[in-house]
Formats: sequence, C-alpha cells, structure tokens
Amino acid sequence: MTIPFDNSFVNLPRSFYMRQDPVPVAAPALVKFNHALAAEIGVLAADFPVEVLAGNTVPEGAAPLAAAYAGHQFGGFSPQLGDGRAVLLGEAVGPDGIRRDIQLKGAGRTFFSRGGDGRAAIGPVLREYLVSEAMHVLGVPTTRALAAVTTGEPVRRETPLPGAVLTRVAHSHLRVGSFQFHYARQDKAALEVLVEYARARHFPEAEGPLGLLDAVIKAQAKLVAKWMGLGFIHGVMNTDNSSISGETIDYGPCAFMDTYHPETVFSSIDRRGRYAYANQPKIALWNLSQLAQTLTPLVEGVAPLEASLARFDDTYATEFTRIFTAKLGLAAQDVDFIVATLKMMADEGVDFTLFFRRLAYGQGIRNLFENPAAADEWNANWQIRKSPTADMKAVNPVFVPRNHRVEAALNAAEHGDFAPFEKLHAVLANPFSEQPENAEYEAPPTEEERVLATFCGT
Repeated sequence: MTIPFDNSFVNLPRSFYMRQDPVPVAAPALVKFNHALAAEIGVLAADFPVEVLAGNTVPEGAAPLAAAYAGHQFGGFSPQLGDGRAVLLGEAVGPDGIRRDIQLKGAGRTFFSRGGDGRAAIGPVLREYLVSEAMHVLGVPTTRALAAVTTGEPVRRETPLPGAVLTRVAHSHLRVGSFQFHYARQDKAALEVLVEYARARHFPEAEGPLGLLDAVIKAQAKLVAKWMGLGFIHGVMNTDNSSISGETIDYGPCAFMDTYHPETVFSSIDRRGRYAYANQPKIALWNLSQLAQTLTPLVEGVAPLEASLARFDDTYATEFTRIFTAKLGLAAQDVDFIVATLKMMADEGVDFTLFFRRLAYGQGIRNLFENPAAADEWNANWQIRKSPTADMKAVNPVFVPRNHRVEAALNAAEHGDFAPFEKLHAVLANPFSEQPENAEYEAPPTEEERVLATFCGT
C-alpha cells in the first residue's frame, strides 16, 4: 500500500484529539470506489483494500484519531461533541499539491461517542456518497466520497439495518465547533495554535485571527449562496457542521426542493424550521458570530470582529445576485426582478429545478404554473431583460438528487439491490446535459412519491 500520508493534525497538542483505531467489522464488502477522486489524491484502488476501507486494517503511515470539537446544535450549546463515529486515518498531499483528510465514517465507538454505537447504516452512507459527489460536479465546495463498504453487521436504529462505512475526503475537518471546544475551556494557547494551523492550511494569505475570520466569512457566504442557487437545504446547520474551509459537510437530513417555497424544511428533527431554506444565510452568519466569539481572547476589542461579520451580508448578496442573474440569463443584474421571480415561483407552486432547466433549454414553463396567465406575464417581463448570449445551460442543471429518487435507491440498497444507486449515481455524474434515455430522472415526484421528511441517520 502506497497511501502518501503526510499527517499534520496529529502533531497538534493532545487536547485536540484522542488517538483511536477504527473498530473492525465482521465481513466487509466493497459497494463503490471513487477512482477519479483517488487519482486526485494520488492513490489507486489497490492502495485501499476493503480491509482498510472498513477499518479492519490500519495502513502504514496512518495516524488514526478522533477529533475533539464542541457545537451549537439547534441553538443549544454542547461543550464536548467530537468524532463519535468517525476516525481520521490521516492526511495525504495529492499530485495537485492539495492536502486532504481521509476519514472513515461509521468506524465504531470512540471516546466521543456519548453512548452511541459509532456505526452507520447503509442508507445514510450511500446518501452522503450520492449527494456529496453530485454537489461536486454541480460546482459546490464539498467533502467527497472515496468509497462505501458494507460491514456484514447490522446497526440498530428504529429497526435493524445493514451497517456500512464511508471513506470521506475533505480539505480538512476543522469546524466552528473546533474553536468552540477550546474557547469553552478558556484555553487561549490552544486557540492560538488552532488559528495558526487553520490559517496556514486553508488561507495562507490571511494575517492573524482577523484575517482568518474574514476568509472564513467569505468562503461561507459564497458556499451558502451556491446552496440557494440549487434549491439545496442542508438541514442541520449546527456549528459543528460549519466547515472552516468553506466546504459542505454532513449530508444527514439534506434535501433538494421540488416545489419552491422559502420556508421549506425536510429535516425530521428541525421541528421549528430553524434551518429552513430561506434561513440558511442568517444561520450561516449566526454560526460565524460564534466563531468570532471564540477569537475574542486573541483580538483587542470586539469592534474589529463585528466589522468582519458586517461584511457577510454584502458578500452573500453579491454572490446570490450573480448566481441568479446567470440562472435567469439576465443581461444585467436586476435584484428586484430576481426577488419577484422567486416570490412568483412560491405563489404558483413552481418546481425549482424544472423551472430554470426549461428556461435554459428553451422549453415552455406554462404547465409548471397553477395560473398559466401568471407565466405569460412573467415571461413577457423576462424577455425584455434576458441576454441573447447567456449560457444558461452551464448553470442550470437538468438533474439534481431529487429526494424520491434518492430514497428509492437507498431503500433498494437496504435490501441488497445496489442497481438503483449505481444508476442514479451515473445520471448525476453529468447533471448539465440532457440525457433523453434518463428523462424520468428529471421529473418531480408524483403525489405518492413525495418525500416529506429526511432523517439524520444517527
């Protein structure tokens, strides 16, 4: 095995993690391996035999550990969370010079498991594989999926389910909660170390704590704007799921909207709509304010931190406007028209992805509207604003991981049939091109197929 491990996190003080080997499983079997991602890392499938992917064998050069972090979960603060079912094998620097974490998710109990079993079921593992890889080809910064394996052991949730392990790749697993962990312990020295580590790893051009904060704010504002442009709802935007690198992390109860409405919620545990679609920018800023608070021991006064946070709205608004200007193919930015379009879509019960896809491909939108006259009125206003040279096909996907398709694939996998997963994965690998042979994957769900709730999987 020739995994090019070059581990750095393990060299930080021991308060940052607990050394932890993955817990072996009974009968691992490979479900999917991401050869394209492996090439980016600079490895081959042969470097990752199923025994490594399942956690039964620790490869040479690895430094397995469970990272410590805290977090606000639905607004309530937990001073110690940590990797309760994940083990960071180590880091590898690929041929492109990029350092990446290689982590096993579902690798068994750790010091931070808090009574949990540390395992993952096949459904959540394949959901993360499908959606994270779809997000990547859609142009959204995200963690990636290198492999999925079954364990030959059941995990017990509401019912026994087949167990699985996901090999996840990320630019790092540093989170807002990583900083909160040391701030809650009033450990200024650890915060200084973490700031310098995060700055050097992700934003080497940034200077000091304020430079790091500015860079994270910019990355998060751009990330959430991309979510909004796809109708994506993360579902669990806790501070422990807010990545310092600006990547999407944790695909538990995530979902893509079918019918557009700003208050849409899918997560079964988000009973008050804290993480609804339209709330995502506000929650991102709230999370960033928690990051800013952890930096108060390192910055003189709060005014500089507040000034940094104040820049979030402008960065987000600029990116949001840019994205929707491109999606609508407008000749010039027109915020009022964008806002009016989204309001009209909500009022008329329009399918989000299909609306923009039909505009891009020059197909009719009237039958998407409850009131076709509203479509005619909107179209007349759009015609005088659109650019004749806009490449709308490049920014409006034909295919997204629609919830009913994902759920059907996961349900089949739970019963040992991985063909629907493979088919959906193949369709989503080319989201911006028409695939006439796969046209059914464009369609919104029927009333019977609608998915009303998504679940975390823990």
